[in-house]
Amino acid sequence: MLWPVETRSVSPVFVGRADELSVLNDALARAAGEGTSRAPGTAGEPQALLLGGEAGVGKTRLVEEFGAAAARRGAVVAVGGCVEIGADGLPFAPFSGALRALRDALPEPFAAAAAGQEDELARLLPELGEARSSRHDEQGTARLFELTARLLERTASEHTVVLVLEDLHWADASTRHLLAHLFRTLRSGRLVVLATYRSDDIHRRHPLRPLLAELDRMRTVRRVELARFTREEVGRQVAGILAAEPDPAQIDEFFARSDGNAFFVEELAVAAGEGCRTGLTDSLRDLLLVRVEALPESAQQVARIVAEGGSTVEHPLIAAVARLPEDDLIEALRAAVGANLLTATPDGGGYRFRHSLVREAVADDLLPGERSRLNRRYAEAVEADPALVAADARVMRLASYWYHAHDPAKALPAVLDAAVVARRRHAYTEQLRLLERAMELWDGAPEDVRSALRPVDHAEVYPPCGCDPATTPLRYLDLMAEAAVAGRFGGERERALKIIKRALRLLEDDPDPLRAAWFWVQRSRVVQAQARGDGWSELATAQELVRGLPPSEVHAEVLAISANWSMLHRPGPGALADAERAVEYARMVGARPIELHARLTLGCLMVDSGDVEAGLAELRRVTADALAEGVTQVTGRAYVNLPSELQSVGRDREAEPVLREGLAFTRRFGLLEPEAWVWGNLAEVLYALGRWTDAAEAATRATGTGHSARTRGSGALRLAHIALGRGDLAESARRLEAAHAGYGTHDPMPQQSLPLARVALGLAAEEGRILDVRTELAAALDAGFPAGTHRYAWPLLRAAATAEADARTLPAAGPGRAAALARLSEAVRTLTTGVPLWRAHEEWARAELLRAEGRDTAATWSSVTGAFECLERPYDLARVRYRLAAALLAEGAGEDERDRAAELLGLAGAVAGHLGARPLADAVTGLAQRGRLTRAPRQELAPAGPAGSLGLTSRERDVLRLVSAGRTNRQIAEELFISPKTASVHVSNILAKLGVSGRGEAAAVAHRLGLFPPGGPDRLAAG
Repeated sequence: MLWPVETRSVSPVFVGRADELSVLNDALARAAGEGTSRAPGTAGEPQALLLGGEAGVGKTRLVEEFGAAAARRGAVVAVGGCVEIGADGLPFAPFSGALRALRDALPEPFAAAAAGQEDELARLLPELGEARSSRHDEQGTARLFELTARLLERTASEHTVVLVLEDLHWADASTRHLLAHLFRTLRSGRLVVLATYRSDDIHRRHPLRPLLAELDRMRTVRRVELARFTREEVGRQVAGILAAEPDPAQIDEFFARSDGNAFFVEELAVAAGEGCRTGLTDSLRDLLLVRVEALPESAQQVARIVAEGGSTVEHPLIAAVARLPEDDLIEALRAAVGANLLTATPDGGGYRFRHSLVREAVADDLLPGERSRLNRRYAEAVEADPALVAADARVMRLASYWYHAHDPAKALPAVLDAAVVARRRHAYTEQLRLLERAMELWDGAPEDVRSALRPVDHAEVYPPCGCDPATTPLRYLDLMAEAAVAGRFGGERERALKIIKRALRLLEDDPDPLRAAWFWVQRSRVVQAQARGDGWSELATAQELVRGLPPSEVHAEVLAISANWSMLHRPGPGALADAERAVEYARMVGARPIELHARLTLGCLMVDSGDVEAGLAELRRVTADALAEGVTQVTGRAYVNLPSELQSVGRDREAEPVLREGLAFTRRFGLLEPEAWVWGNLAEVLYALGRWTDAAEAATRATGTGHSARTRGSGALRLAHIALGRGDLAESARRLEAAHAGYGTHDPMPQQSLPLARVALGLAAEEGRILDVRTELAAALDAGFPAGTHRYAWPLLRAAATAEADARTLPAAGPGRAAALARLSEAVRTLTTGVPLWRAHEEWARAELLRAEGRDTAATWSSVTGAFECLERPYDLARVRYRLAAALLAEGAGEDERDRAAELLGLAGAVAGHLGARPLADAVTGLAQRGRLTRAPRQELAPAGPAGSLGLTSRERDVLRLVSAGRTNRQIAEELFISPKTASVHVSNILAKLGVSGRGEAAAVAHRLGLFPPGGPDRLAAG
């Protein structure tokens, strides 16, 4: 038939196969003469390809896609397929079908090519006429083959032709011979011959095997083997079939059961969509069982035994279960292997089904009693001789055998042992499945079996009950607790929540405050993870349950988690008290991980409450302790929280190396979520330090590293902030929307809502929407600024004050202006300013409020500039320098002041140019033009050469030059018009960046690097 044809695939999406499709397209280009050295308009070279792959792997779909693409490029695609009838196919069936399609597509060229040979070619295509009868003709076959080759070459002399021959594994001998002849003899024509076959059907004695071996030796034939789909490709295929994004667990199931076979994935997806209980449709099961039913009875018996034994079954184990005489067993296995049903393992020690779904179909065909009997025999054999199974698989295999043997007394302990193995390997989804089986078996197991089980052996994460876990019997609630945690860790949160709810209902009838509190904590965590709420009501319930009880691990955990929740949502004295008690209780009961977590929270709360140095010291101690003790999760959190608190007090330079350490640690241990948060914090640090390109890269890494929506929101927010500073408002708005989507609305936190409001407010201000600015500010003020949120509150207040000052002449700003300024002034007056950075922001915000009223002066901005000159905030410093220059020019200053304004604008312009901060750069240029300054502002990049490589700012370069000349801090201050304290800060920063301990060493480094050559442009004037 001719292309395009009606697709036989279920999935509307073509998945993967990029490399294979590229090979086919390259062959088409070569055949058409594209990209060759031949003269334009001449034909290319015929191309021969063999496409192999197991049944259902996607050969036909690939050919369909290639054929459609070839047709779009003007090629004629003719398809013929072999037909299976009995042991052999119809003679020449694929060629007959393909030639018929070619004749229908190109009737005149085809007729011209066949002219005079119709009676011979009619053997292949009866429509050409009556085949000439003849007696045995020794050369008849050769003649027919040659005429066919000429027919194809002539037809393809002016038109590109793709001849597709499908299912060669069913091909008759004549077809195989003709194909071999064509591959050997075709020399001209724009022709591609593409033949497909099922590689899994080509057993050792299959007649196609010799032909394939022969063609492999021909350099003109290319062979392409289709592999099974990867998990990602299976996911894309299922999404296309279901027209919806499938659940990851469903993808895992389909991938595991199909082994990546495209056809089986389609059948499974369709079966799932139709609600088929076993997941196998009748048609698929019949297809898979046809070869089994053709085997001798002994081979079928062995196949059923192997099907129930696992994906791979050891030969001695098969012998123990089959109980056949050795010779009979060998013959049965030989028949199954010869039929391509079973295959020997590479080491020769066992057997497996060639495809997992064939095994499943055979297993599904077993009678219920037959299945349980086989599993019991497997379990008894392994228990009698454990060496029959590899040691690392023995526990899991026994659990499976006893469970399917329907013997709860044997199955319950075995399943619990397997759950422990799964937990130890961090296979939490598998652990959850095993624990759910254990809960299913619990009531059916005899009392003496249950009472012999111990929590210490089977439930690592169980709520302590004040009893000795080595002597206390395992309880059903212990299994539920273990399963709840396994579900949470494995991402099966809905299953975990159902288990938690069931446990809490049981505890209503049999009250146990500690256990109930523990389950309420788990419920809080799951609710937050599922975006169903902030989890506080669940924590409050847990707190009430433990209130007044003696110290315990559960009590300590409830307090620690509550303190952490409050730190993120409502920090204050209550949170600090909870953290202190959590540390105390954890120490009393020896719960070291809980203690470390609580100490981490306590350190953060101490910094936020103003006890900065003590809090930072505690955070450093916790980080060191967690590292030394190998408490990985606490260490990962510490590498997020410690630098975050350093940032909160303006010590970004100090935070950067900690964050770099954190990246190395989180990558090493695969902590994706902490790593994403570290990237986000690093982006914030780099932004503050004036390295915006690096900051954008870090923010991008944050969006792509973690798997949670929050980490993606965090990275998007940083990118929105950078885009705002660069004046790309559309990009900033797009990133802001992504940040809002990532954070959601179910669990608001000040550390997220305030930065979101800051960027939204900045966007509104840049677009002149002063009423929206006031709306954003009012919402933030209504929510309040809890302790520790000054790092987010001050930029927000300063931005709002700037917006009001910029809008003071706009008519639309009048209504509500006085009320907005009054409320803003009150917020500025009451917000804490415990460290130099936030005191500087306070001065800036007050200066903007004065500007909003038209009362700011050069002295106002000079004070703000001095405050920021002590800090490593190049962008902030550039902006306040711009404001100071504007104030100087507005006051109609003299020549010295105009020179000072020009110098300030030059410094601000240099920073703007380096950062790509276009709004600031445009403002600097505009002010210089309006002020008619003769000294144009500098807008070049940061200083190049040795000074730039050392990370020295322009101001630090000036200070180092004076240090090298032997100036004291006071002399430096006088020459640069700064305070001695500011000069001292600059000198300290320079010593740190140069890695030296004193001024003399700094001067020596500058001399060695030639930073200030004698007589050069940077040389100081005498005196």
